[in-house]
Amino acid sequence: MAEAVILGIAGNIVDYLVPKALEKVGKLWGVKHELEILKETVSTLHAVLEDAEEQYHRSRQIKVWLDKLKDAFYDAQDVLEEFNIEAVRRELSGHNEMMKEVRTFFSSSNQLAFKLKMSNKVRAVREKIEAIKADRKFHLDDRSVDSRVERQWRKREETHSFISEGDIKGRDDDKTAVIKFLLDSNMKENVSILPIVGIGGLGKTALAQFIYNDEMVSKHFHLKMWVCVSNDFDVKKIVTNIIACAKKKAPSEDAMEQLQSELRKEIDGKRYLLVLDDLWNEEPENWLSLKRLLVGGARGSKILITTRLPSIATITDAAQSHHLGGLSDSLSLDLLMQMAYRKEEEVQDPEMLDIAKEIVRKCSGVPLVVRTVGTLLSFKKTKLEWLTFKDYELPDVSQRADKITSVLRLSYDYLPSHLKQCFAFCSLFPKDYEIKKQTLVNLWVAEGFIRPSNRSQHLEDIAHGYFMDLLRSNFFQDFQEYKETCKMHDLMHDLACVVAGNECGVAFDDTKSINERARHLCVGDLPISHLKASPLRTYLSLMRRPISEVDLRQLIQSFKRLRVLDLHTTYVEKVPRSICKLKHLTYLDLSGTHKLKKTSGLHYETAEFANT
Repeated sequence: MAEAVILGIAGNIVDYLVPKALEKVGKLWGVKHELEILKETVSTLHAVLEDAEEQYHRSRQIKVWLDKLKDAFYDAQDVLEEFNIEAVRRELSGHNEMMKEVRTFFSSSNQLAFKLKMSNKVRAVREKIEAIKADRKFHLDDRSVDSRVERQWRKREETHSFISEGDIKGRDDDKTAVIKFLLDSNMKENVSILPIVGIGGLGKTALAQFIYNDEMVSKHFHLKMWVCVSNDFDVKKIVTNIIACAKKKAPSEDAMEQLQSELRKEIDGKRYLLVLDDLWNEEPENWLSLKRLLVGGARGSKILITTRLPSIATITDAAQSHHLGGLSDSLSLDLLMQMAYRKEEEVQDPEMLDIAKEIVRKCSGVPLVVRTVGTLLSFKKTKLEWLTFKDYELPDVSQRADKITSVLRLSYDYLPSHLKQCFAFCSLFPKDYEIKKQTLVNLWVAEGFIRPSNRSQHLEDIAHGYFMDLLRSNFFQDFQEYKETCKMHDLMHDLACVVAGNECGVAFDDTKSINERARHLCVGDLPISHLKASPLRTYLSLMRRPISEVDLRQLIQSFKRLRVLDLHTTYVEKVPRSICKLKHLTYLDLSGTHKLKKTSGLHYETAEFANT
């Protein structure tokens, strides 16, 4: 994310923050001069940053230089935002009796003090940037901001229909086999287990989702539950999620003994279907400790497991497993051409078909790879472009995770920098998390990721366009139109974590180390006292737990540059007055708190804050 972030911040400084500040300074010529020099300095750097972005992971020297420059750009952004916030605050305070104060602010005496303060701050960050610029000891190509990738992206037609990731074309035999197992009541044990085994990207979860929602399956079982397990096989967490799925609400108790009792109450005597999605754990004892809690179901209960590990069948003592293979070449070809938005006459063109068939062979029947490659080909209109892509850009993809990731990384590399930044930010959400589109739109706007091409555009409308671009390009999946939610494929989530690097951090317990350079943080049960003061911009809490006024005051004191404070899953009774000191705060979410006491100095109508 660091390489995408620096282009995003540079664009934000040049195109938005400096022009906005220049509007506010009026006749403060000293500040105006410094702002114009800062804009020119960042603009000249912007021309070489795209080349630096491409070389970020190949050269440690360039990486270190860009990281220093990124920190300096962040400082410049903070100074410019501080100035704009202060100017707006003083303007807003003058609606009634405070008009006199505003006139005083813009009086000649106050102008002088303000000019000196702002000139010094802007000059300091400008000189820091210029020193880093002068320290560059390597060559970078001077490019136009309108890069090849940006031009190709803009050429893409906006009328393309979205092809659902839930499409499991060519899996009829797999559907039939798994459904037959689920509906079979002639089993020795009350609870029978079937692992669906296959490499990442084959569509195991999509197949399980289709079967889970099948009408016959739904009628057959008294109770259905779906839990994503992933890398963290925490029995207590899994049990909590099973109960929450069964009852449609979080369990009332937290102790393991009470959770066991509550789980037994929900499943005993009922024929249930439990899907454990993306199981990784290979420790038999861990599995047995969970299985003991699940044996109380009525005869015919089933547990469906999706996993990349063939050993799971042995560990879970499953009588059989279902191995998911790749798509046939003909089905892969159909999917590729569909994703590439080829017209009928192009699909029938023998030369184009021959090239497409060779590309499909490189995809090894992995649906996620076929969809991703098809999306990349939608940018390429001619046979020559397809041929060049096949011969020089697309790696051979064996059915190995690292090979699949290399294609997903290629897809990421083709994104414009503003979309790279937005995608990498999504690494903050846990795997299989249902992400609300509006939440993403609000967060991207609050973080300053949106780059308007003109001042008349609404930032939320642009952010909505960003979301749809990422959705159409398969970075998101399982989009539910009626809820406007989506998820990320676990391999895409892995990629987001890789490209985010140190920029984003996730800490769900106190053993997780947090890089001091992290600007965005998602926390679980981590005590606030374990967090060190830093220039953090995002604090996102996803754990349902109370937070005291003392802890909240400490959080505010530690992270004075926060733009986003999301506590919608926590129980906040009182917000301290010191929250008003977070001058950069643009997004505050307390929507999960229903007993919030009003705090002097903080004005609100409801407990729900977003884009405030």
